Amino acid sequence: MKLSQKIALSLAVVTAAGIVVYIARRLNTKRMLRQIADEGYETAHDILFPGKKIQAKHLQYGPVIPV
Repeated sequence: MKLSQKIALSLAVVTAAGIVVYIARRLNTKRMLRQIADEGYETAHDILFPGKKIQAKHLQYGPVIPV
């Protein structure tokens, strides 16, 4: 095989793998959202994106010492 054919073949394999991963994630997300909708839960951010953490400043009650 020529080098250009090897490169084209490897590029096709990587592209096919990327498409498979994209479709699998999309199906998983749709399945999760369908289950949430069937159960009647709100689609809050923590339910839609369980892996992501929202880094917000927490409220402090009482005297706050400036840093």
